[in-house]
Amino acid sequence: MKVLKFGGTSVGSVESITNVKKIVENVKEPVIVVVSALGGITDKLLNTSKLASKGDIAYKKEFEETVKRHFSIIKHVVARSKQTAVLKRIGEIFEELENIFVGVSLIKDLSPKTSDTIVSYGERLSSYMISNIINNAKLYDSRQFIKTYKQFNKHVVDFELTNKLIKNTFKEIPDIAVVPGFISSCRYDDEVTNLGRGGSDYTASILAAALDASTLEIWTDVDGFMTADPKVINSAYVIEKLSFTEAMELSNFGAKVIYPPTIYPAFHKNIPIRVLNTFNPSAAGTLISKETENSNSENSKKAIIKGISSINDTCLVTIQGLGMVGVIGVNYRIFRVLAKNGISVFMVSQASSENNTTFAVKNEDSDLAVAVLNEEFASERERGEIDDVEAEKGLATVAIVGENMKRTPGIAGKLFGTLGRAGISVIACAQGASETNISFVIKLEYLRKALNSIHDSFFLSEYKVLNIFVAGVGTVGGHLLEQIERQQKKLMNQKGVKLNVAGVANSKKVLLKREGLDLKYCIRDLKNNGMDSSPSILRDEIVKMNIFNAIFVDCTSSEKIAALYETFLNKNISIVAANKIAASSSYKNYSLLKETARKRGIKYLFETNVGAGLPIINTMNDLINSGDSILKLEAVLSGSLNFILNTISEKIPFSKAVKMALDAGYAEPDPRIDLSGKDVLRKLVILAREAGYIIEQKDVKLTPFISEKYLKGTIEDFWKSLHELDAEFEEKRNTLFVKNKRLRYVASMNEGKCQVGLMDVDSRHPFYELEGSNNIIMISTERYHDYPMIIKGYGAGADVTAAGIFADIISIANIR
Repeated sequence: MKVLKFGGTSVGSVESITNVKKIVENVKEPVIVVVSALGGITDKLLNTSKLASKGDIAYKKEFEETVKRHFSIIKHVVARSKQTAVLKRIGEIFEELENIFVGVSLIKDLSPKTSDTIVSYGERLSSYMISNIINNAKLYDSRQFIKTYKQFNKHVVDFELTNKLIKNTFKEIPDIAVVPGFISSCRYDDEVTNLGRGGSDYTASILAAALDASTLEIWTDVDGFMTADPKVINSAYVIEKLSFTEAMELSNFGAKVIYPPTIYPAFHKNIPIRVLNTFNPSAAGTLISKETENSNSENSKKAIIKGISSINDTCLVTIQGLGMVGVIGVNYRIFRVLAKNGISVFMVSQASSENNTTFAVKNEDSDLAVAVLNEEFASERERGEIDDVEAEKGLATVAIVGENMKRTPGIAGKLFGTLGRAGISVIACAQGASETNISFVIKLEYLRKALNSIHDSFFLSEYKVLNIFVAGVGTVGGHLLEQIERQQKKLMNQKGVKLNVAGVANSKKVLLKREGLDLKYCIRDLKNNGMDSSPSILRDEIVKMNIFNAIFVDCTSSEKIAALYETFLNKNISIVAANKIAASSSYKNYSLLKETARKRGIKYLFETNVGAGLPIINTMNDLINSGDSILKLEAVLSGSLNFILNTISEKIPFSKAVKMALDAGYAEPDPRIDLSGKDVLRKLVILAREAGYIIEQKDVKLTPFISEKYLKGTIEDFWKSLHELDAEFEEKRNTLFVKNKRLRYVASMNEGKCQVGLMDVDSRHPFYELEGSNNIIMISTERYHDYPMIIKGYGAGADVTAAGIFADIISIANIR
């Protein structure tokens, strides 16, 4: 014999009830079917009661809607031969209920006893309907055998009497028995009581345990227990197996799949529980049993923890004072008075010094908890031994659960490290000696971020997700989005990394989507559907999303965008910047950003600030981190200027070479930015700082590529006068050509002394053969002294710059 329980959504519509009928009638052994009220009916009955108790005639409309819904389902699902009789009986039940509502409305009072009676009609109606829909089903009244008594203002099952009555009632079990869940009666006066919201699960478990059922099946609207709330975490998946302990912990801390008290009766009799989906009956579901998976089993290799659950309705109540230290019985008094007032505590945390005790309750219980504790400890408060009791609302409790956590070192460290890197502060925490649960309290606003961060960190997710925001979707940003789109599937399949572009922005608009933008159309959608933006709006919208594993990618050259970095880093958002402004700004700002990233455990990366996609900065960091010291740098760091110098010839004058660099996309729209040498200066400042030297831009000796007078005025003036330099550059080129030399624009640093300017190099110099727009750097260190390390390659171009940014993004995922 097995027991099947069907929840409100499972009996809430014609489609779902049809599925229930098929599922039950296909069972090949005797079965007891426990049903809840139709989905939403219990809430509707409670709301109708409240309206009636206020004398609000709107209760009549609510009542009529409830009647119509039941009648509609009967007409669609009950066999025609039975419809008249079923409608007649349902009508009689509704007449009883209507009379109660009329009475409540007249006296404008709703007692707990009357409320319990009213809500019982939900299950009474549904069970009668289901018993007439399933063939050969026999209806039983759970009020006749589920007995309760009052304890701390709650109805508690009298198991001794209940088990005796169940066994007498079901001496002979029919092929199909239908029982209303949730409802019960008082053992003393047979008044209607109930087992609490979700109590139908409990009814089923009580029946299964009393009758030694082979299995208890809980049929609901999900495929089973999930690793986390799928409404919050898209990558949450069904847990195949749970121990009774794991299921109890997850249920207690917010997993709404099973009503928590359901677990114990089944556990006591070692009756396996299977959670199944009425709308997807072929799914395997979740099996709950005494067996625990070994940490080496195939199913458990994926993750040490089984799941994450949370309670977003949390208030922390703290009682503290030096007068508590060493005093026996303080906690006894705390929890005694809470129990007397029917206040349930779901987490406790106490300082080892005993000077404070903190516990978590639901927000609705917090004011009462504070009041009764202040009253209980009134004399101690008056003497100053204990402070006034404090309550902090707006919180959430999170629990990570798993039997494999037992005696596995480093779990708590990994958990709190993950939260720290996400910028989430833990207010209180608790872990039992069983080591199957670590619970902690955080601010409610960080709940989504915390759940996603933990799910990702403990490999409960199929993929490690990086949530990316791209500012600047022009040439470089556009190429980056194309590269990400091409690589997304490969990275997911081969590296287990999912790149989720959650936002794009240009100078005027921003487009955000937590689930990720369609990269094929995101630039078009930004133009057509993006919201008006500014740097401050962009900052506020990204911060407001409070998304985990967030990376802000700056493909602009905007000083205002660079000014956002500090805020983002302080919100634990990593930065990947092609924008050189921040790293070359004041040394104070540069070091602040670096230090903030280090303290926060996140990244501030700017490899493409120098050399586009060349691994210059990473190589320098590797050298320094391994104990080497950088003594000297010599580099050609401007792809556009090197292209110009390589293009000038007898046939191509300087002015034409500049125009060609612009047309090829190497030079800035205003080439004076390149020709001033300031771009190279900024790059040298960044390299010198990364080499360990405290350098400001004013410390660099700069000789511009061309005379200062050509850098002033309008862009039109510049183009008109540029040909005046043709003869000068041709003369320089020709003079050097005769000597077998070439002109290069070189940035150099020698033990902290920096300069930028034109330099002629002979054929033996590594810079001599530097072609096109390539960059090159020679790094002299204590180890690489006589033979400097040389890095050479493409130093300009949107595609290689985008590739360098992409590499920085991937490095944050720590994959190889």
